[in-house]
Amino acid sequence: MKLNPFHLAIPVHDLPAARRFYGEVFGLPEGRSDTHWVDFDFYGHQLVIHEHPKTASQESAHTNAVDGHDVPVPHFGIVLDWGDWEALAGRLRGFGTKFVIEPYVRFKGQVGEQATMFLLDPCGNALEFKAFKDMGQLFAK
Repeated sequence: MKLNPFHLAIPVHDLPAARRFYGEVFGLPEGRSDTHWVDFDFYGHQLVIHEHPKTASQESAHTNAVDGHDVPVPHFGIVLDWGDWEALAGRLRGFGTKFVIEPYVRFKGQVGEQATMFLLDPCGNALEFKAFKDMGQLFAK
């Protein structure tokens, strides 16, 4: 099945800090921009950061319990190949990133075993990056 790129626009209350975070920390290529927004190539998808006052979810994130951790909701991210996930975890650690949930493998030995990590951007938007050794388990029950 062909996957089409998604488009996601998120609010950021500090555009310069968010631009540095997505561009320098993540190393995402920057696309078009204007005085109040910036496009990034988010692993082949279009992520747009829009300058906007702080939202309620950026002030205090709601969480749901998953595998013994408090997962922030809402959140977004991408499913990477295992090696790319490990490289990203190393890159983020190298930048001194404070994780909401440190990189680890959850659901060990179960259907859907996956590597995951959660962090916040400088504006409080929650991100999750995950990987499956067996991508066939992405939607397995």
